[in-house]
Amino acid sequence: MNAPRSEPTLEGSTPPPFDSVAAVCAHPDDESFGLGAVITAFVEAGARVDLVCLTCGENSSLSAGADLAARRTEELTCAANILGIHDVSLHQHPDGALTSVPLERLCDDIIAAVHDPQALLTYDRGGITGHPDHQRATDAAIAVGERMGIPVLGWALPEHVAATLRQEFSAPFVGRDDTELDLALDVDRSRQRAAIACHGSQLAGNPVPERRIELHGDQEHLRELYRPR
Repeated sequence: MNAPRSEPTLEGSTPPPFDSVAAVCAHPDDESFGLGAVITAFVEAGARVDLVCLTCGENSSLSAGADLAARRTEELTCAANILGIHDVSLHQHPDGALTSVPLERLCDDIIAAVHDPQALLTYDRGGITGHPDHQRATDAAIAVGERMGIPVLGWALPEHVAATLRQEFSAPFVGRDDTELDLALDVDRSRQRAAIACHGSQLAGNPVPERRIELHGDQEHLRELYRPR
């Protein structure tokens, strides 16, 4: 286990000056639909960003087919290249059943894949959409942060954005009030939108990503999910 390190605090409207960040997500497309603009901000600030994706998304409710895992793997490669992600580690844990995988095993996989990051980036507690896989990926990222002694940052939705999405799409989006949001990050969405376009299998009849971006505008929000003492 690495000793805890003193890390930059969250302040201002720019990403904290980490040299390296590892993003942890559950499915191909989470890195684009959700984290894309935040990843872009870190990359354009000079950070190395690696990605650990815990499933191949083979059981998506938005698409189907025997080749879906392979197709989504290709989509992830396309999106990662656009976002400027350095390395992608894609695992084959069961899509839709991450909670069946022991947390310790997920942690071991993440630690084996990352390259001495100074911080981890993942979804907020609650998984943004309430998806159990998202929540499990977040739990794993926090546990890894604790083991490695590094901060864990959660991408979060302001409550007014989450409330609108809940009303329009009848989905359990998790929002936070202003006192729970630690950083409002100014973002450029051009790379994110190009990366989203890579995920064709998940876009047909899915208006949520673009609507969420429309509501969020030119900002994203982060919370500190774990900070080493």
